[in-house]
Order: sequence, then C-alpha cells, then structure tokens
Amino acid sequence: MRVGELMAATGATVRALRYYEAAGLVVPGREPNGYRVYEPVAVRQVERIRALTGLGLSVEQTRPFVECLAGGGDEADECPAALAGYRRAIVDLDERIARLTEQRDGLRASLVKATARMATHRGIGRESLRRTDPATLRGEPMPGSVLAATDGRRPRLDRLGDGRTIVFVYPMTGRPDGDMPDGWDTIPGARGCTAEACDFRDRLGELREAGVARVFGLSAQSRAYQREVVHRLRLPYAMLADPRLTVADALGLPTFEAGGMTLYQRLTLVVAGGLIEHVFHPIGEPARHVTQVLEWLAGRTGNVSARPGSRG
Repeated sequence: MRVGELMAATGATVRALRYYEAAGLVVPGREPNGYRVYEPVAVRQVERIRALTGLGLSVEQTRPFVECLAGGGDEADECPAALAGYRRAIVDLDERIARLTEQRDGLRASLVKATARMATHRGIGRESLRRTDPATLRGEPMPGSVLAATDGRRPRLDRLGDGRTIVFVYPMTGRPDGDMPDGWDTIPGARGCTAEACDFRDRLGELREAGVARVFGLSAQSRAYQREVVHRLRLPYAMLADPRLTVADALGLPTFEAGGMTLYQRLTLVVAGGLIEHVFHPIGEPARHVTQVLEWLAGRTGNVSARPGSRG
C-alpha cells in the first residue's frame, strides 16, 4: 500500500510515518519510480505505536512490540521482549510519579511557608483579619491604599472622586480552564463571584441613574488574573487587585482560607467623600445583590460630594 492508504487506515500523519521510518520501526519498500510501498502489517504496527505512545511510552519504547508483529506474531505483546517493555515502562512511570509527587509536596510546603511569612510581615495573624464586624465600619474613613486597577490606573481609596462609589469585595473568580480550590462549593458565601460581577455589569446603568458615580470590584487576585476576567466577561468597570490584603489589614475586613490562599469574604462598601457610608454584609445572593444596593440607594436623596482635598 502507498503512503496515503496507510494514513487513511491508521490516522497517522506523513510526518509521523517519516519519523517511524527514520527510527527503523516501520520501513517501507520502494517501487521502481521511487514511491514508498508498505506491507499490510504496517497498519497494525502503526496502530500499535500510536496506542502505546498514547499510554505514555516513547516511540523508541514501542520497538519490541513492532518487531513482534514484524516477526509474524498475532499480537504485538505476545513476545517476551514486549512483556519486558511493559515492565520497564511501568517502572519508569512509577519513578516519574514519585518525582512529581515529591515536587508537588515541596510546592505545597513552600506555599504554606510563604503564606505564613506574608501574614507575619503584615504584623497580624489570621484571626486579627477577622476581628472587625463590617457593620461597625459605617462612618469610618477609607484607607489611603493605592491599588492597581485593570484599566491601568492606580486609584487611592480615600480619594476616589465626587459622588458615591460602590466597591464590591469578593473572594475570587474562576476561569473556564481552571479548577477552584478543593471544597469551594461547601464554603459559605464563596460561590457566585462571576454572577455578581455580571450583575453589576448588566445593571450599571441603573446604578448610575441612582446616583452612583463609579463601581469597582476588589479581590486578593492579581491584576493580570483580573484583567482576563474583565476581558472575558466584558466588564465596563475596573477591578482592583489587592494580593497583599492591604485593605483587610487597614479595615479589619473578614477573610477566609481556601486552597492555601487568604481570600476576602464577600461584602460591599458604599463610599462617599472618602468615608464608608454603608456596608452590605453578609451577602446571601450574589447574583441579585445589585437589587439590594438599588433598594438602599432609593432611600437616599441629594448629591454626595467628596470631602475637601479629594480627587478622582
């Protein structure tokens, strides 16, 4: 059979067949015109190579199986050399698993140490991050923290500008290609970050009509991570990255631990004139939280100005 027929029968590419030929595994004959021609056994040889490499063997490790078929064997693995090939591949795989397990455990240990070191450098322990009841923050000034925003700005939180600002604080958003921390769905208040972000997106016009000058999302995730979320969800507002939990330190905002990370509990701050005007916490239904905010805003009238010396 010709190259095209072998490709159609096995699904292999020309490049793969040339590689098998160069390795001396599936070697065709030549017709007088120079065209390659394969024996019928080549179909079974190529199929076996593809099956074994799919199990993690290298092309070279398939040699005893291919040679078994070339020698007239009914099955590729009925020869002693093929059985020995299975055993060697299993030993190699066990060694790789052991190395990867050791690397994973080392990374986990490093993460735990780094998390503890960061808490020590901040001068506070995990329990102190939970010490403040968010309801007691009403009337308190926003900290002078400067955070990186996904739109390239670095706003200072006590100088956000005239009018009311909504800062919804959330734990973390996931990605379609990534997993959330183990047990995420069982953590009270953890789920719903994407739904909440989309609700603020879809009802931003209503918030502006109710007197909100700007909206920010805030989490402990990096700006690069947040920028992907802003792009994927087409969010018309910026996210603020606080991976060092500087706002939690300054205000004593509640946090929790998941997957070796310290994350914010979900809450929303209404900021006006550099002061915290209202706090929503806890938030039971993230996907409908904007309705809660709008209902609260409906009971407030008049313009809100920034305190003297503030700037946007």
